[in-house]
Amino acid sequence: EGLEKLHKAHPDVQIYVGHLDRQLNEQAYICPGLGDAGDRIFGTK
Repeated sequence: EGLEKLHKAHPDVQIYVGHLDRQLNEQAYICPGLGDAGDRIFGTK
């Protein structure tokens, strides 16, 4: 979902990734596994 949005906004930019998760859930957490990326980055939980 995020990659599609980024590509639509900047179609001239090549994007390289190591892995893509399939979706965001109802709370916008990355599924199937990372969870709340903001909490993981900033240690807020």
